Amino acid sequence: MTTSNETMNYTEQAEVPSVALVNWIAFKTLVTKEIRRFMRIWVQTIVPPAVSAVLYMVIFGKLIGERIGVMDGYSYIDFVVPGIIMMAVITNSYSNSVSSFFSAKFQHHIEELLIAPVHNWVILAGFVAGGVCRGLCVGALVAAVSLFFTRISVENPLITIAVVVLTSTLFAIGGVINSVFAKSFDDISIVPNFVLTPLTYLGGIFYSIKLLPDFWFNVSLFNPVLYMVNGFRHGILGSSDFPLWWSFLVIVVFILILAAIALHLMNKGVGIKS
Repeated sequence: MTTSNETMNYTEQAEVPSVALVNWIAFKTLVTKEIRRFMRIWVQTIVPPAVSAVLYMVIFGKLIGERIGVMDGYSYIDFVVPGIIMMAVITNSYSNSVSSFFSAKFQHHIEELLIAPVHNWVILAGFVAGGVCRGLCVGALVAAVSLFFTRISVENPLITIAVVVLTSTLFAIGGVINSVFAKSFDDISIVPNFVLTPLTYLGGIFYSIKLLPDFWFNVSLFNPVLYMVNGFRHGILGSSDFPLWWSFLVIVVFILILAAIALHLMNKGVGIKS
């Protein structure tokens, strides 16, 4: 009888962890793994974007910028720095999630996550958070490097942080969607080369769209990156080509749409379950 009571007491003490706790542990583990992954090879993941940013600032900010003079009421180097920072954030947030998720597929350890008692949205959030962390790390480094070229101050820190975090989240989700459909490492470079790069370069990073003819001005309005760059520029310089709420509206709407698509694909097992 005593043995039976001791067994019951042991069972009561060894409580099964709650679903929320399991999901939290899974999320924290995924984020930690992602951060360690890109920090372990920081020479390849963190430093190159900063070097590219320096080249942009030297060529466009100093050499060409001194000939251009003023852009939208600011010195040209001050005008382009927010866009260069945002470009680095976008590229690295996307690259981290697409490469990490596809590697999990390619190495077949995504199955371990699928059979674990963890919701798919937790898995998605883990990979996205990893991409956001890398994007913010690179963005902070590029911002620090920019201080060697300009002395601009952040006019609205909360707006700046909100825009960069939301934008990083958006493109990290996009990276996951790309990796779901990718069947080889070549496939994960198609979207960055043929979609992401044109959108960023035509997103008002190096110019104000107020300079464009009416036709190209109207075409540019369909580029979502334009609103992200201008929202970030508003946070740093205090002004942009559009009302601030336009930027937040576009970013949030795209986040909701892409998150719903990514979660639907994961629930259906598209590109994951064979």
